[in-house]
Amino acid sequence: MFEFLEFLVVLVVGLRGGIVGRVWKRPTSESLPAGTVSGAVLDLCRSKQELIVENALLRQQLIVLGRQVNRPQLTNADRALLVLLAGRLGSWKSALFIVQPDTLLRWHRASFRLFWKRKSRAPSRQPRLPNETIDLIQRMAVENRLWGAERIRGELLKLDIKVCKRTVQKYMRQSRKQGPSERKSGQNWCTFVRNHASQIWAADFLPVYDLFFRPLFIFLIIELGSRRVVHFGVTRSPTDEWTAQQLREATPYAEAPRFMIRDNDSKYGVQFTRVAEARAIEVLRTPYKAPRANAFCERFLGRVRRECLDHVLILGERHLYQVVKEYVRYYNSARPHQGIGQAIPNEGGSSAYSAQEAPPGDGGAGGKVISFPVLGGLHHDYRRAA
Repeated sequence: MFEFLEFLVVLVVGLRGGIVGRVWKRPTSESLPAGTVSGAVLDLCRSKQELIVENALLRQQLIVLGRQVNRPQLTNADRALLVLLAGRLGSWKSALFIVQPDTLLRWHRASFRLFWKRKSRAPSRQPRLPNETIDLIQRMAVENRLWGAERIRGELLKLDIKVCKRTVQKYMRQSRKQGPSERKSGQNWCTFVRNHASQIWAADFLPVYDLFFRPLFIFLIIELGSRRVVHFGVTRSPTDEWTAQQLREATPYAEAPRFMIRDNDSKYGVQFTRVAEARAIEVLRTPYKAPRANAFCERFLGRVRRECLDHVLILGERHLYQVVKEYVRYYNSARPHQGIGQAIPNEGGSSAYSAQEAPPGDGGAGGKVISFPVLGGLHHDYRRAA
């Protein structure tokens, strides 16, 4: 109400001054900020009373818009112009309607940082590096986590590529942006697994339901180097004592790995830890919500489900044990594995199935091909007759 009365008073004063016939031209959105600058130049030729009435008119329109528009959309040019005009006005805080004074100060600080960042940038006198060299620097930084800028620069000199240390550091930072859970230096998890694959076992549980929807659990241990299934067990109630006994059976003659990867399941309790320590096995617990840390075992569990259990009706614990036993025998002695170059985990072994039930295959160079059915014909093992 007070703003409206003020507007009326100023308007009456302006009318007495004889400014009714003057027409104010509104600048378009395309002409900003050029329209603002040209309007300011024209204001120099206008009277003070006319400017007062126009300011009151514009102020009243801003008050109306402030009641309807919650957050107006501003461009970078609008922000820069508001900061520039506020710097020329003593009472700029009271003149703001669409933004808060703290917002305008934040814009000013951001422009100040941007100005001095561009001003303090060192001039580049050397020509820009080719894209092939930049890609090579970033590739070396990613593939060799232990190398520093000088080490990468020395490797580039071997290839007759002359780059200064500061340039190498610049592109190293772009390729080695670390997340909250990554290491800043040293090898990553994939490198560690590849270097110690022959000395690492991985264990996990696979839940299964029988024909009557009763839960069963399969405990599996695989060797990462050869992808060989070391041991498996089936039970309805997996406990810490049962899991520890499975580890004893998997290492009967002190043939234990150096590392054992497992998750944070409560089935791995005190008994399991005691057995692992007695066999000098260092247990590596996977982080929370990180299934890729035990990716080899997780992939094998999915393969057991897709290639075997999804096609068989499980009648009970003994039936599940026989089905998994036959699949594990086929997996270790006959099934090629993509992760090891289509090799077989137990390479060189003879077929574990009977050839009397297998029909003869097509002949060819090197002898007749014979197929051995697996899991009632769900899979087949093909070999040449002796």
